[in-house]
Amino acid sequence: MELKLSNGDYVPDGAGGFARADGAEGVLQRALFLLTCRRGAFSLLPDVGSRLYTLAGEKRSARAALARQYCAEALSGLPVTVADAAVTDGDDGVCRISVTLIYNESAYDLEVDV
Repeated sequence: MELKLSNGDYVPDGAGGFARADGAEGVLQRALFLLTCRRGAFSLLPDVGSRLYTLAGEKRSARAALARQYCAEALSGLPVTVADAAVTDGDDGVCRISVTLIYNESAYDLEVDV
């Protein structure tokens, strides 16, 4: 079971704890956590997270391919396949990455802002 995330925060369950997800939703919550977390941010777990935060410094023409690569790298321990990733630049310097994942032969879309 995974904790649910919404806008970078854990979702409260109304009883003083946090909401949890299992099954496909749990896998997607884990994927969202791994894509949002900066790779190397946890000193004892240096391979946890993604390098998506580095996309802003890359050429625009290379960002989509790098986003797919970084997503696949971050999610390598999960039973998902990265089918596609697209990068959109925001006016405030934030990149929005839209990722399509395949899990149990179903497609799921996630969005991550970095």
